[in-house]
Amino acid sequence: MTPFKLRMRTASLLRRIFSLRFLKFGTVGVSGIVVNQGALYVMQEHVFHVANVAGQVDWLLLNVSLSVAIFLATLNNFFWNRLWTWKDRVLHHHRPWIVQFGQYTLACGLSIALQFMFTNLLAPHVYYLIANFIAIGVTSVLNFLLNDIWTFGRLRFLGQSARGKAD
Repeated sequence: MTPFKLRMRTASLLRRIFSLRFLKFGTVGVSGIVVNQGALYVMQEHVFHVANVAGQVDWLLLNVSLSVAIFLATLNNFFWNRLWTWKDRVLHHHRPWIVQFGQYTLACGLSIALQFMFTNLLAPHVYYLIANFIAIGVTSVLNFLLNDIWTFGRLRFLGQSARGKAD
């Protein structure tokens, strides 16, 4: 790859990341963080009654709590992103929402796996909610790019627009 092509790809990636759509995605993400952290707290403190002792983590209960929290946040974020962040891409609305939610979940899968990994790595060293918050922040950009390209069909959307103009 030539230096020019590399600069162009980098510029395109940066434009995508620093866009109004990314700000909307971030706003939805903040609501997801509230759902995620709230569910994680309720599961750990009120459902499982986990005692927080520095350096000690009940891995099974933490991961069950994380699973519930991530599922609820993913559901929240999917619906808000579909209704607001990518509402202009109406071509994706022809698919049933459950199919698109499956696609969204698969696109988020890598981010979810990384969130589990980072939370588990950090939990013995910092409070579990702080560990989870850091993990969410680290994985957000990847999550946006995967959903912008695949779930909400930027590539297909552009391809269909070009075909529509040719017709």
